[in-house]
Amino acid sequence: MRTLNAIVLSCAAALVVGAAQAADLPTKKTPPAPPATNCYASFYSWLDSTAADCPLSYLGVTVYGQIDVGGGYETHATKFNGDYNNGVSELVNKASGKGAWQWVPNGLSQSNVGVKIKEDIAPGWSIVGDADFGFDPYSFQLSNGPKSLVDVNDQSNFLLQSANSDSSRAGQWDNTRGYIGVSNPTFGTLTFGRQYTFANDLAGNYDPFGGAYAFSLIGTSGGVEQGTGETETARYNESFKYQVAYNGFRAGAIVQVGGWDQGNGSQAAYQFDLGADYAGFSLDAVYAYDKDAVKFSTYNGGAPTPDTLKATLADVNAGVIGAKYKWDKLTLYSGYEYARLSSPSDLANYAGNTYTLLGGYPGVVQPNAFVKPDDQQVVWVGAKYAILSNLDAAVGYYYEWQNNFTAVGKATPTEYYTTACGLSTADAAVGSPNVVANANHSSCAGYQEAISGMLDWRPVKRVDIYGGVMYSEVTGGFANASNSKGYAFAHENNTAFTGGVRVSF
Repeated sequence: MRTLNAIVLSCAAALVVGAAQAADLPTKKTPPAPPATNCYASFYSWLDSTAADCPLSYLGVTVYGQIDVGGGYETHATKFNGDYNNGVSELVNKASGKGAWQWVPNGLSQSNVGVKIKEDIAPGWSIVGDADFGFDPYSFQLSNGPKSLVDVNDQSNFLLQSANSDSSRAGQWDNTRGYIGVSNPTFGTLTFGRQYTFANDLAGNYDPFGGAYAFSLIGTSGGVEQGTGETETARYNESFKYQVAYNGFRAGAIVQVGGWDQGNGSQAAYQFDLGADYAGFSLDAVYAYDKDAVKFSTYNGGAPTPDTLKATLADVNAGVIGAKYKWDKLTLYSGYEYARLSSPSDLANYAGNTYTLLGGYPGVVQPNAFVKPDDQQVVWVGAKYAILSNLDAAVGYYYEWQNNFTAVGKATPTEYYTTACGLSTADAAVGSPNVVANANHSSCAGYQEAISGMLDWRPVKRVDIYGGVMYSEVTGGFANASNSKGYAFAHENNTAFTGGVRVSF
């Protein structure tokens, strides 16, 4: 019995010792995660969170936006205009005058306020929507390109004009976008309302500056790429847009509903997109068509009424392709667009008449501007490098050119002398008394180019402090200051230095 008791005691002692040793062995159990930081604990903690991590949301409704303010110096500046989307023009243009320091709004992105929704209605299905308006943070005016043209409509001296340009933003409460729809991870997303076209989406995704007004030609000159030849078609005011993605591939279609009466920039329009992502590469290709697309321009004095603008119509066929490759801290960007603007087949039904067009402004439809088609092309390349986790450097080069689409000939009434690009007045008179000798007429061949560089520092996650420079120049038809008279720009280049601060919420 004593032997048995000794054995039992020995086993018990061994178990106690083993348990004590096991307690000292490493364990694979994951320690509990530290409590999440309250991003509303202080103003600094909110600034140092992203909008995705700490949104201003309640019951599926999120308020968001950005305020972008800055300043800079231009060697050939334009005067500030609080109605114009960009406030000033960093690209050289007809109103470029002497050098000046000035306030520069929206240098990195358009200041905006928006409300978006995402509410689950069934397993895998959600209602989605977004309403967003852009504004000038200095004047607090809603972005309105047509209004910026009206502001200078009676000013015949271009150098006294403030910055102006046509735009799909025409002072609407939803001048950025405003849509609602349904979404499913498998079946895709279908939305209806005022929406970006796929070409506009492509500009933001495949531009090294994301379409920044102060540094990107395709961001500042919306007609070149975002609007595939006509800036008013960068957004469709009433449209159905469908997007679907599967296993790295994506496709989409957008179709405009109605025409000018519904606030659209054309009478009919549609676009298709195909894209893919693979091993760091991204690629998208877009085809676009617009019928009776409108381009507003000024009278430069002598308008029928102060707010009546010229309206030039075109049928547009365009293709855009964008590509980028991300490797570690470096991202490379490139893109190309071809847009053919031709005379609408139904122009005779409109020419000479006045219509209420985008933004509610009267537009007098002009005679045929495209007896020969205008072939516009633009190519860009660029790169972005993450120097630090919160410091990026970006560079980009943009080159846009067009053919000589001047109508020259005598055979039929539709082939007539208008402009003899590059000829002297004496040489032009030999051919026909109707010839205007001017190498800078808008229908002459020419190019527009820009080269840019920028640094973007984020001291906290919601704040960008940026600075950079863009050099631009124009020649030939791009240096035209008046479609009817063929005046050349006072200056054919500009260097714009811009710095600013953007706060996102």
